[in-house]
Amino acid sequence: MGNSEGNNEHSWTRRSFAWIAVIGLMLGLTAFYQALTQRSSGNTQGVNEYGHAMVVLQRQRNGHYLAEGEINGQPLVFLVDTGATDVAVSEKTAKLLKLEFGPRIQIMTAAGPARAWVTRIQQVRVGKLELNNVRATITPGLGDEALLGMSFLKHFSLRQDEGQLVIESGGANREESG
Repeated sequence: MGNSEGNNEHSWTRRSFAWIAVIGLMLGLTAFYQALTQRSSGNTQGVNEYGHAMVVLQRQRNGHYLAEGEINGQPLVFLVDTGATDVAVSEKTAKLLKLEFGPRIQIMTAAGPARAWVTRIQQVRVGKLELNNVRATITPGLGDEALLGMSFLKHFSLRQDEGQLVIESGGANREESG
């Protein structure tokens, strides 16, 4: 009998260690997944050798560039989208920012045609890059990120190299026309 009790105790100890290992593995994988999917934009801002303001963005694992910025002084995260004609925000974000819902228009999205509203944003800022009176669209179904489209980006120099996107300006406080 003494031998049987020893085997049961040994079996219980092995099962306990196995469960501890499984729980530890699950916690480790969860932490690893969170580190991989963390959505930090990695903005670096400064001034180039000519004294022009610049922002350097790190490419995300999914290939996109995220930029921490502001609309009318309110912080948000932009998804840089050179294929988007305008800066775009969701209805929810537009209401929070108290943007004016202008005329309805038809837009083309990656998912196909959609209805949106035209608006103007008093100020868009990414790092030290700032533009006033920016054309934008309020796009239903857009997620939490705003799109940083060409109505902002066309006023700046863009350069992509080795996993970085550099956005540079020759001057600040410009105003978009049209």
